[in-house]
Amino acid sequence: MFRGHEQARIDDKGRLKVPNVFRAFLESKFGRELFLTSLTGEYVQLYPMPVWIDREEKLGKMPSTHPSRLRYLDRVNYFGQVAELDTQGRVLVPARLRDTAMISGDVDVLGQINSLDVWNHDRFLTKLQREPFTDEDARALSEFGI
Repeated sequence: MFRGHEQARIDDKGRLKVPNVFRAFLESKFGRELFLTSLTGEYVQLYPMPVWIDREEKLGKMPSTHPSRLRYLDRVNYFGQVAELDTQGRVLVPARLRDTAMISGDVDVLGQINSLDVWNHDRFLTKLQREPFTDEDARALSEFGI
């Protein structure tokens, strides 16, 4: 399970050095193949390929003409690209995604249970302020025993 937060760096060639705590879990449980994408372009979502394939199988059960399915696939495929961790634990983030997410240099990597999110630090802090955790959020989570 990917949990917590680590700082990382995008090098001059556009490669993310996946933090060791996440890398160890990623390689041992899922292997090195990844799917990098975004739904909004604000940040990068890094999915282990088996997790992404599971998502694709669920999408495949929806009607192929369902508008929500089409909008989702348009976005994740526009930003998406298959990638692989190199032997040093780096992965190339596609230029389109780096530019749109405004990630270069130091970035924040957040565990999202079965995937990782990579954020521009300032953009993430703005998101936290823009979207506070509310009582309604607490009630919704309590319905799931959290």
